[in-house]
Amino acid sequence: MAAHEHLAQPAAQKLGKVGLPEPVSALSRTSWDVVVVGAGHNGLACAAYLARAGKRVLVLEARDRVGGACTMAEPFPGVRFSPCAYVCGLLHAKVIEELGLEAHGFDWMPATGGLFVPFEDGSSVQLWNDDERCEAEVRKLAPADVKGWRAMLAVKSRLREALRPAGDRDLWLDPAPTREEIDRRLGDDHDARALLNEWSMLECVQRFIRDERLQMAYLGQGVIGTNASPTDAGTASVWYHHASGRMYDMPGTWGYVRGGMGMISFILCDIAREAGAVVATGVSVARILPGVGVELESGERIAAHDVVSNADPRVTLRLLGDAADAGWRTQVESVPIEGVTVKVNMTLRELPNYRARPGTNEPHHTGQVNTPLTVEEWVIGHRAANAGELPDRIWTEQYLHTVYDPSVAPPGVHTLSVFAQYVPHTFARGDWSSRRTEVGKRVIASMARFTSNLPDAIIDVEVLGPPDIEARVGLTGGHIFQGDILPAHMWEKRLTARTPMPHVWLCGAATHPGGSVMAVNGRNAAMELLRTR
Repeated sequence: MAAHEHLAQPAAQKLGKVGLPEPVSALSRTSWDVVVVGAGHNGLACAAYLARAGKRVLVLEARDRVGGACTMAEPFPGVRFSPCAYVCGLLHAKVIEELGLEAHGFDWMPATGGLFVPFEDGSSVQLWNDDERCEAEVRKLAPADVKGWRAMLAVKSRLREALRPAGDRDLWLDPAPTREEIDRRLGDDHDARALLNEWSMLECVQRFIRDERLQMAYLGQGVIGTNASPTDAGTASVWYHHASGRMYDMPGTWGYVRGGMGMISFILCDIAREAGAVVATGVSVARILPGVGVELESGERIAAHDVVSNADPRVTLRLLGDAADAGWRTQVESVPIEGVTVKVNMTLRELPNYRARPGTNEPHHTGQVNTPLTVEEWVIGHRAANAGELPDRIWTEQYLHTVYDPSVAPPGVHTLSVFAQYVPHTFARGDWSSRRTEVGKRVIASMARFTSNLPDAIIDVEVLGPPDIEARVGLTGGHIFQGDILPAHMWEKRLTARTPMPHVWLCGAATHPGGSVMAVNGRNAAMELLRTR
């Protein structure tokens, strides 16, 4: 296929399987300015910016499709799921605007329903994105906590305004923010400082809220994708991190991408190729050669002035081999990267019928759903998973994409994406091959105790544990953020785009400002590289 014919087909039409635009032998005869290793969304964003700046850019992806953890597949006939990413709330406004994502088909639908949490006593709360409706729910569930609840959210808002104001002063746009700058912005706001650096999620909610159910509703938000208990110091910062987005002037709001999350990567791929970048899938890099380029698994070498790795830092270390700086190696290896989350994708005949608010087409279906745990259950579950045991009860966060966008499934079929924890990365007895079905049943049971129609409404189930995620999308340890996002590994302590190895860069989630579908990591790497060239 000729290059111009290849560009004529948007990546979404092939679910990211863009293939090889020309033979590897031809690619190796070109001297590139930049080779990007890995076509995750950050790598594609980086490539788009660099290509628009006039650089000759080649993106190499070992798997058969672009997108990494933010891609699309059809695990069941006619049903599209992203293997890891499920909702969008942190995609940076600069990337959306500067690269023109909307003109290429990006369509974001805010999940106005917020967060719905049913409780075992039959009560429930829907934490709407609308402040007035949310306060009415809190007043109904825990009237004595309204003032404290407002104060808790105010701390989070102040922290977001201090560190992530709208516009160019957003510290996410700084490739390496200093502690001095962070402290200067926080001033004497001790609560904001504690939320960022110190509080456990339990300490945070107990500081402001007395009702145990309302406390439970928030606990899971402090450990999303994190191998820690809500009782552990620093977990409140995870809640802040995930609530610090500013998409379309709706701070802290999450939503769905029409067509599925993989559309973000597919659109970025199209934009990068339109700008002149070449994107090739099914091409594995064996070595990164600083100052030289890369060597492929097939033996060919591709020359490039700079190499930008979208792979996680452990994979990047392996590709560098003896060329890795010793101090940088120590820093990379010090970041925990063993995942304890499981992704369960399901199709349903009807939406879940929650006993606390019966019905299969209700307002609470327009938000994400959490099945809560007590503090004791959180602690016991975390301890069990890290000992290789499957907890009796698992926290779940549920997303119903088809409520907003039925295009991802056949008529009459609903999709349910479940993000759940904790599960063992490595079982003490058996392994993921022998226990995957058991894990899926445990996750479903954890949801079913709050519903009247699960598991009966389930058609198909796909279970992806940490080893499956590592094998499927290449994330070491199955860690969705390319490493821990607790305070010890964030902000001025996070890996930067610039590495000590000459002409070698990082652009993935391991870099500042952290993990999730942001694309700003890729933008930061491109801007930093362009400033030095």
